[in-house]
Amino acid sequence: MKTFKIFTYLILIFTTNFYAQQEKGIFGDVNWLSNWTEFKPGQNKYREPTQIITGNITQDTKLSKRDTYLIVGSVFVTNNATLTIEPGTVILADVDSKASLTVSKGAKIMAEGTETDPIVFSSNRSVKRPGDWGGIVLLGDAPSNKFGNGSVANLYYNLSGSNYGNVNFGGEDISNNSGILKFVRIEYAGMRLRNIGYLNGLLLAGVGNETVIENVMVSYCAGDGFEIWGGSVILNKAISYRNSSNDFKFNFGTQCTLNNSLAVRSPYSSSSDGASCLKILSYDRKEEVDFSKEGTNVMAKNITVLNDSKSLKSDMQMNLINEAVFIGQGATLDMNKSVISGFNPAVILDYNIVINQENLDKIKFTGMYFNNCNGNIFVENNSNNDDLENWYGNASFLNVYSKSNNSETFISTETMRTPDFRLRINKIIATNNIGND
Repeated sequence: MKTFKIFTYLILIFTTNFYAQQEKGIFGDVNWLSNWTEFKPGQNKYREPTQIITGNITQDTKLSKRDTYLIVGSVFVTNNATLTIEPGTVILADVDSKASLTVSKGAKIMAEGTETDPIVFSSNRSVKRPGDWGGIVLLGDAPSNKFGNGSVANLYYNLSGSNYGNVNFGGEDISNNSGILKFVRIEYAGMRLRNIGYLNGLLLAGVGNETVIENVMVSYCAGDGFEIWGGSVILNKAISYRNSSNDFKFNFGTQCTLNNSLAVRSPYSSSSDGASCLKILSYDRKEEVDFSKEGTNVMAKNITVLNDSKSLKSDMQMNLINEAVFIGQGATLDMNKSVISGFNPAVILDYNIVINQENLDKIKFTGMYFNNCNGNIFVENNSNNDDLENWYGNASFLNVYSKSNNSETFISTETMRTPDFRLRINKIIATNNIGND
């Protein structure tokens, strides 16, 4: 009987530890990437457009699956109107007119696809390229730390004077509701503008926590995949795939929660501007923000970020791979139960961040899985990271470290039709020993 009790106890410990580890990174009883995602969107041939959308949408409008739509120029949803999009609808963006879709403050988009019938935004070019169009912008009434809240006027090509009032964001409504984006794909966005740089796949500015952003995939964007300015938005099951710039960029006092989400980078599609999977800033320039307001605060749980590289070591030596996470001065991050695999290094802190107890309490990494990274956590331009490694390597944080390739680390990364980036625990020997080699 005593032997049986000991055996049962050991099984209980093993089972508990197994499931505790398996919760790291993206999770689910089934692979939630199945059916609605597309990892080779360039191979898809969409129907020719049957309807054209241009100018301002000023009254409630519904787009139906039976039609294919072409966005021409900068299209704004204004006047508190709601744009509703049926599951399975395809919306193409005109390359020549630098098309984009903006949902202005007070208006809504209700784009609720399904797992088997997602809504697709893509380029109308026959051979699609990153940067073909301007992407989607949602503007809300939630707070930011910018003086006078903010405007995105400089993001538009040839913006008319009548639309300047439609590009403002921010206010005091944390629970602002800009609508729903669910089971939506955004492909080949990130248009480049002179003197501005690249636009984004999805920009959320002043968007509140009643807005639903769930099962949204941004792929092959020339700019940032997801960019969040201010607001209090929650992102669930967001995917950034092979985008050139940052996968998830947070700025201007956003209070954001990122759950069960994925970023897959490629060394050969990344820009040379220091792109990260998570870039967390409180400002671009100090003079543009109000420091009496909250800085950026991001809670990231069950995130998986990885590099899709066949020659990781040589790509790192050629500086084709950057850090996974960059944290700026005044920003706060609480990252938990997440996987960082194949970066150079895993995390960089802005050189202005002083390593003291106050700042370490603002930057938390717990229950993490650091795999195959060339170093773990550093201050920018400082190769001596002993203090940081000792701090985050403390066993009480439950962080583990390993050196395994992608095929050993994840369930299935080779089949792009139905990849599965959940952690393959049974093939990993994870330890609390920190290794930088």
